[in-house]
Amino acid sequence: MGKEVHPMELDEREVSLIERTFVITGVALAIVFSLACLVILFWPSNGASAAEPAPHKFIGAEKCGACHKSDAKGNQLKQWQGSKHSHAYQTLATKEAKEVAEKAGVKGDPQKAPECLKCHVTAFGAAASLLGEKFKMSDGVQCEACHGAGGDYAKVPVMKDRKKAVENGMIIPDEKTCTRCHNESAPGFKGFDFKEMWKKVAHKKPAAPTAKEAPAKPAK
Repeated sequence: MGKEVHPMELDEREVSLIERTFVITGVALAIVFSLACLVILFWPSNGASAAEPAPHKFIGAEKCGACHKSDAKGNQLKQWQGSKHSHAYQTLATKEAKEVAEKAGVKGDPQKAPECLKCHVTAFGAAASLLGEKFKMSDGVQCEACHGAGGDYAKVPVMKDRKKAVENGMIIPDEKTCTRCHNESAPGFKGFDFKEMWKKVAHKKPAAPTAKEAPAKPAK
């Protein structure tokens, strides 16, 4: 005959087994929960690729101007060429700019200093692969500084559809766009009145003439 097991001893063994089972189950659940959180965190939304969308290329003011230089459309190119924005980079070469830069603690040539270039040129810090053949840093604060890199929205079929243009990188500038550079951190800042400054750079396309204003067609 084998040794008789006391009922109390059996109960203690069962309790010990149950405790171990609870511990193992708890650890397993914790691992599963952690993995589930990671999946949710990194799973691409709407079935899209997890990779970031490719950045848009900068094409340069010259290429933008190809479609924005007629008087009938407002000649935005000419308006920009006559603005201080188009000379922002050249301004850094002046004696005055060098003095301002020195007082602000900028060392070396202002035309090479990141502290100056970040607001005096377009696409500062962008990879060389994102700069088109026509793009020139010397063109200063050009179209794409405010409207976004145009490599994808500059195509005529896209440009004609505002929604598509925005989806392809076009920015509709507002006060926040301007105050990224026109703020207290800029040396020599003397305040910025957005409404007044906007009047100086606004370059809307003229409204189409009404039937009364439209020129009469020549008689055949």
